[in-house]
Amino acid sequence: MGKFVVKKTATGVKFDLKASNGQVIATSEVYSSEAACLKGIESVKNNSVGGVEDQTVENYEVLKHPKFEIYKDKAGEFRFRLKAKNGEIIATSEGYKSMDSCKNGIESVKKNAPEAVTEKQD
Repeated sequence: MGKFVVKKTATGVKFDLKASNGQVIATSEVYSSEAACLKGIESVKNNSVGGVEDQTVENYEVLKHPKFEIYKDKAGEFRFRLKAKNGEIIATSEGYKSMDSCKNGIESVKKNAPEAVTEKQD
């Protein structure tokens, strides 16, 4: 089972969603408070049911929120971001060398986020 790990940073609080093998599959923005971070976790749990919009192809179909967006970064790696119903980005991925790996990351979020426990890290 996956877990959300909440940790303090120099400027606030953020979370990582980790798969059962300990790999980080998604990361949040830095929130100003722990309460806001915990709300972000709930938002990921609730919005991880969204479809997948592949922005790497021409004339891609624009999906309604919530959704996962796949895109290529400046280094040419595939990444995804999860957008909530209101269009806000609530989680982002690392860079992946292949599209399949990126899609596997999305599937891992869909599988792990809804039931993931939350733990705090110092």
